[in-house]
Amino acid sequence: MTDTAPEPSSDTTSFGYREVPTEEKVGLVGQVFSSVASRYDVMNDAMSVGAHRLWKDKFVRRVKPRGGEAILDMAGGTGDIAFRMAPSGAAITVSDINPDMLAVGVERAKKKGIEGLGWSEQNAETLSFADRSFDAYTIAFGIRNVTDIPAALREAHRVLKYGGRFFCLEFSTTVWPGFAEVYDAYSHHLVPKLGKLLAKDEDSYRYLIESIRRFPDMPTFAGMIRDAGFTQVKAEPILGGLVAIHSGWKA
Repeated sequence: MTDTAPEPSSDTTSFGYREVPTEEKVGLVGQVFSSVASRYDVMNDAMSVGAHRLWKDKFVRRVKPRGGEAILDMAGGTGDIAFRMAPSGAAITVSDINPDMLAVGVERAKKKGIEGLGWSEQNAETLSFADRSFDAYTIAFGIRNVTDIPAALREAHRVLKYGGRFFCLEFSTTVWPGFAEVYDAYSHHLVPKLGKLLAKDEDSYRYLIESIRRFPDMPTFAGMIRDAGFTQVKAEPILGGLVAIHSGWKA
């Protein structure tokens, strides 16, 4: 990877390749997702050539939701993961910090005839749920947008029951020779242009690509999950690590 950014200080954090005051990041990320909410799924199809659907299917198979379970789908926004888990009969709470993303999800659920989902506006770093409330916690393509990732992981651990499981689907760093360079060229040059064409928002999609580049690699993120208190932490790479499913258990 050739793109670099300055190391953040204690009172700043990364917003793509920029360093911004920590207290401003939530608002900036909120603006991004409010801007793209109505076209988010269309852009996901365009950016991944539809592959994100297969990744999400695989993710839910790893979660193995079951009837009677309580599951928190954090950063669940438009409902993609929750809709896949709904047939299991689990009690699913879809949470997101962005009300515009939640509104899209609620409308999509109505159109699909999916009932029984809970919808809750939540900050992943400061969840309002009680300790040991959920059997499983899922987050797909959301953790990298959190300002304080360790805090979000600790909150995930807190709200899980003993024996509860944590699953995270997120972009990472591919280790396939040559593929990283090809994907870098595609993502940095073409994706923002697709954002401009399909979502009328080039800057937001430039940030989304930059946020992927700033996210820790698989071993580093696995270490962060362990530090939050999880055991049996695993990282399952997809496309050599371009995307990864991280998992852990609350012992």
